[in-house]
Amino acid sequence: MSVIKDDQRGPIIQVEGLRNQFGSQIVHEDLDLSVNRGEIIGVVGGSGTGKTVLMRSILGLQEFAAGKISIFGKPITGLAEKEELEVRRRFGVLFQNGALFSTLTVAENVQVPLREFHSMTTELMDEIAGYKLGLAGLGPEAGPKYPSELSGGMRKRAALARALSLDPRLLFLDEPTAGLDPIGAAAFDHLILELRDALGLTVFLITHDLDTLYTICDRVAVLADRRVLAAAPIKELLEIDHPWIQDYFRGPRGRSAMAGDRENRKLAGT
Repeated sequence: MSVIKDDQRGPIIQVEGLRNQFGSQIVHEDLDLSVNRGEIIGVVGGSGTGKTVLMRSILGLQEFAAGKISIFGKPITGLAEKEELEVRRRFGVLFQNGALFSTLTVAENVQVPLREFHSMTTELMDEIAGYKLGLAGLGPEAGPKYPSELSGGMRKRAALARALSLDPRLLFLDEPTAGLDPIGAAAFDHLILELRDALGLTVFLITHDLDTLYTICDRVAVLADRRVLAAAPIKELLEIDHPWIQDYFRGPRGRSAMAGDRENRKLAGT
């Protein structure tokens, strides 16, 4: 039985007045961000703006200096151990580069969260691992292999399967398409979109990939000047007169992604 009662009325993630700093270096100051249920929100920003630091703060992996963060309507600090474990069980994380354990097979990697949070037979864990790999677009032949035997795209999918192993409601992705070729990146984007729709996920996505932002994100949060400068659909961001936003979205790569999005919408009749 769950010890956390999810407040269905508010945002699934609420960050208020966040300050992150390392010694005298202030990364975030008075940062606010709300993440709505069922949306895919992309987080972008220049180097050093603290995109991963923000994600780690929300996950409870980074101690912040000031502010408040709530997930599922509950603050992430001050929870009893049982409550903290219950919150952790309800989100999955795909870390940058996958972060698979090299000495474990793909199936064993997917089973790591199952072993941490549940007591079940080997047969049941094998069955669940196979199902999650299938959700991530990998066949049963991938399970016995080691991460070093997989391509970059397959490793990403294996890491995604592990992130999905506990049936999370909230999925965190850190640069999921980095290092993938354009075809592999596009396939991964569409997989995330399909999983969001099929499983009712909320997705918090850090990326530099403009095609990803245009293809699957409902809103984009822009980190600049130590805070979230804006969190809105790209169409609205384009109207904001800020140098970084204009350079990022209206630069050569931004224009290319915009043109590709328009062509996709035209082909889809939307």
